[in-house]
Amino acid sequence: MGEGLANDAELMPLISSANIACGFHAGDENTMKKTISLALENQVALGAHPSFADKENFGRINQFLSHSELFDLVSIQLNHFQSIANSMGAIVHHVKPHGALYNMAAQNKSMANIIALAIKSIQPNLIVYGLCNSFIISEAKALGLQTASEGFADRTYQIDGSLTPRSQANAMITNEAQSMKQVLQMLQEKTVTTNNNQIIPIAIDTICIHGDSQQAVVFAKNIQQILMKNNILIQTIAH
Repeated sequence: MGEGLANDAELMPLISSANIACGFHAGDENTMKKTISLALENQVALGAHPSFADKENFGRINQFLSHSELFDLVSIQLNHFQSIANSMGAIVHHVKPHGALYNMAAQNKSMANIIALAIKSIQPNLIVYGLCNSFIISEAKALGLQTASEGFADRTYQIDGSLTPRSQANAMITNEAQSMKQVLQMLQEKTVTTNNNQIIPIAIDTICIHGDSQQAVVFAKNIQQILMKNNILIQTIAH
């Protein structure tokens, strides 16, 4: 959220935590303040959403940085976001890398370690959100950080548990029924069906919906309703 789109106000009452752009892939100080205000009004947990410095490509193109560059990339964004939040009387709850940074760190142990070190150096009480069974989760845990394994309502999966690259035609889920079915499967059966119809295990703590998708608000409403119907409580992850 906070990516300059028009649906933040509609989405905020439907969610329990928000990943807010820190200005490197989208947004700026004003959008951060506006989105933090919306989150506070709706009692939604604040999350920093750091990314590669690449607004042209919305942070979705791989970059290869040195360890020090990567550490600084995350630290600068997290410090800035936390400073803005604190100035507004808000507490940052979690951090989730965005886009290519998220996907690269999920598969690269060294990158995941540097990101986790940067988070710990600034605020060790933050919860690290990351792809289930990925290096960002294991490396954060190894440093003593609390984690939340993430499942996706609007993305398809590959056999190794990674997300299908956006360069492939079937990467995004746009069908409402398919999205709700996947969410319930992940929560109730602790599995997910891959894009080649294989069933693999997945144990998630939080569900992601991309705010920049055309179906974001509809998906959020549908998921909220189906979870309530199945007596699944939506709440902020506790520290």
